[in-house]
Amino acid sequence: MQILGVRTDLALEAHDQLRAQTGQEIPGVIVDRQKFTHGLVTTVEIVDEYGEQVMGRSKGKYITIEASVIRDNNRQAHGEVVKIFSQALTGLFQLSEQANVLVVGLGNWNATPDALGPRVVKHTLVTRHLYQYAPEELHGGMRSVSALAPGVLGITGIETAEIIRGVVDSIKPELIIAVDALAAGAVERIASSIQLCDTGINPGSGIGNKRRGITKEEMGVPVISVGVPTVVHAALIAGDAINKLYEVYDRTPPDAQTLDQIIGQLLQPFGGHLMVTPKEIDELIQNCARIIAGGISTALHPGVPVEEYATYLH
Repeated sequence: MQILGVRTDLALEAHDQLRAQTGQEIPGVIVDRQKFTHGLVTTVEIVDEYGEQVMGRSKGKYITIEASVIRDNNRQAHGEVVKIFSQALTGLFQLSEQANVLVVGLGNWNATPDALGPRVVKHTLVTRHLYQYAPEELHGGMRSVSALAPGVLGITGIETAEIIRGVVDSIKPELIIAVDALAAGAVERIASSIQLCDTGINPGSGIGNKRRGITKEEMGVPVISVGVPTVVHAALIAGDAINKLYEVYDRTPPDAQTLDQIIGQLLQPFGGHLMVTPKEIDELIQNCARIIAGGISTALHPGVPVEEYATYLH
């Protein structure tokens, strides 16, 4: 879904925008909302080709956990979000206890807003090496999990999907969990929403890059993607500000074409592409990375008590 010519990575935002435009439910799309103590879980399921067409996304489940407490230093609240995330993730796969899983942290570890994936890998409980070198450390409810942060094309000179496919061909996982930073359509969603989906991911799509996808079709195994919005396009912020100004003075806002022209002129020095992120992004990324890594570890290693994770982390 594109707003002011800018794509949002969140299926929930795309759905809500379409719903507002049409004033009716969208055929081929099923929405379910469930509240929890600190937020809301919304599942947007695209069930047919028409839903794919209007939503601009593949058929599948898109689960969004909205919880503003993610931005706070509230460990107890974060623990609940970890449980909600783990339950949502577990509902997207069916794996035996002996399954082999690959966690991939997409993004550039040198650019903080894009470093979510590598940070998640840092905190994820990996165990594949223990099966070969320290089997005495293993116990029930612990799957074989490996993790990879492949970097980005500008650093490695290699398409990320090519690196991942090479690893997949070597270690043959039954599932890939790919974690990436996303672009949102509203600033309030930055570091406060987590999206999971069972359709894979196309790295860089939110900022206009077209890359080979990390999907079941490309990788040969199911792919679950996990993402958190870390940036918002400046065009969306400018558009909201202009419309709000007209609303305050009770005047009719400009039409979409005029608005696009005005914002295009403002962003012309950056070729029309300017992404905005908060100054606290380093701390926000750290919070999100710990929550996601904790949720992934809880879902993949149900037999390991949370208090024992530190024993296995390096």
